[in-house]
Amino acid sequence: MGDPSVRLLICAGGTGGGVYPALAVLQALAGDKAGGSNRPEPQVLWVGGVAGMEADLVERTGVPFETISAAGVHGVGMRALPGNLWQLGRGYFQASRVLRRFRPDVLFFTGGYLAVPMALAGRKIPTLLYVPDIEPGLALKALARFADRIAVSAEQARNYFPRGQANRLHVSGYPLRPELKSWQKPAACRELALNPEIPTLLVFGGSKGAHSINGALLAVLPELLSEMQVLHISGKLDWVEVEAAQTTLAASAAERYRPYPYLHTERMGAALAAADLVISRAGASSLGEFPFFGLPAILVPYPYAWRYQKVNAQYLQKRGAAVMVADADLAARLLPLVKDLMHNPQRRSEMRAAMRALAHPDAAGAIAGLLQDLAAKHNQERM
Repeated sequence: MGDPSVRLLICAGGTGGGVYPALAVLQALAGDKAGGSNRPEPQVLWVGGVAGMEADLVERTGVPFETISAAGVHGVGMRALPGNLWQLGRGYFQASRVLRRFRPDVLFFTGGYLAVPMALAGRKIPTLLYVPDIEPGLALKALARFADRIAVSAEQARNYFPRGQANRLHVSGYPLRPELKSWQKPAACRELALNPEIPTLLVFGGSKGAHSINGALLAVLPELLSEMQVLHISGKLDWVEVEAAQTTLAASAAERYRPYPYLHTERMGAALAAADLVISRAGASSLGEFPFFGLPAILVPYPYAWRYQKVNAQYLQKRGAAVMVADADLAARLLPLVKDLMHNPQRRSEMRAAMRALAHPDAAGAIAGLLQDLAAKHNQERM
């Protein structure tokens, strides 16, 4: 009789920090099967938040998807707190019903308060927690108490966990989807109609964009385009302003400007492969994407997200892979800093090498292996 099929329940919300890493791990599990593994195909259920951003992303993959109620309690006002606590309680009972029906062998959490009611309801089920940022948030610190294994993006993350959890920590790196990793610079430049002989600056601020980054870029765009190509992923909220700015450019400058409201994972890999320098926020994906591509970075932490992005940016800056700029200082510093780095290929080469040294190209496979080990142990104990 062969090994039983693993029943995996994923609880993840959001986008970059939560959904994309979990999707990468799922693809690694499927790749293990495609690579000749004799393990049966895992049975997967994804649990997300009501009205969460993740539903469309997950349902496009064909993975069964359900929702539970949840809400944050850290940093909310006293007026919102009772309602949020009620939502968490409701989510606990919803999670209990899901677990009784699906009967998973292992739980996989990739962050946020959404997983709290599921962790409480499934506290007797083997659990793997993946922490995308260097510093875990309050919800992730709470979830770590329930987790049998904790995967983190970088060695530095160990400093934010109690010593008693050290034996459960595994430095996996940030999982990247294969379609993001498949690009080389020549093909990427062809895909995005870029000249490989001209330096390319990539500017983006996450799936929704970053208004302060967009504004600082547009203010100096003609000066930048006189020396380089600019690949600008603005987000949809500022797209009207970006289109208006594009119409004011001289023809020679417009030829070097490539604006997009958004790029899906496949073409985002091309953007990262084509770039010589990037300006972006410092979300968790910067710990995986930039190291994989060896991409020197100017990081502008989002100033209203506690300190998670600042800690990520400091981690990359201290290792010589990035320069950190405060959001309030970006408008004044963007033009001279970009020109300085583009005029200094030696420094960019050093930053590129430092960034590449932080890469974990098989992060998804490492986490997939931890999940399989937990599930196998659970099945053995039930025999």
